[in-house]
Amino acid sequence: MSERDEGITKRQLGIGLAVIGALGFLAILSIDLLDVGRQGGIGPAQTMALLLMAALALVGISLIPLGDAPA
Repeated sequence: MSERDEGITKRQLGIGLAVIGALGFLAILSIDLLDVGRQGGIGPAQTMALLLMAALALVGISLIPLGDAPA
């Protein structure tokens, strides 16, 4: 097998997870900021989702330096 047949690398997986986590985090925050008519702010479900998206982004960032090794 050549290098191109090995599948996804840890760097590619890390970038994907970091992007998904960051976009998810921003989407959750923007939902709360744009929904001005509703009261209550960020609830427990949104807080948990924000923490999960932040953790996903951090895991992704930690995978990026591992380079081109297969994931």
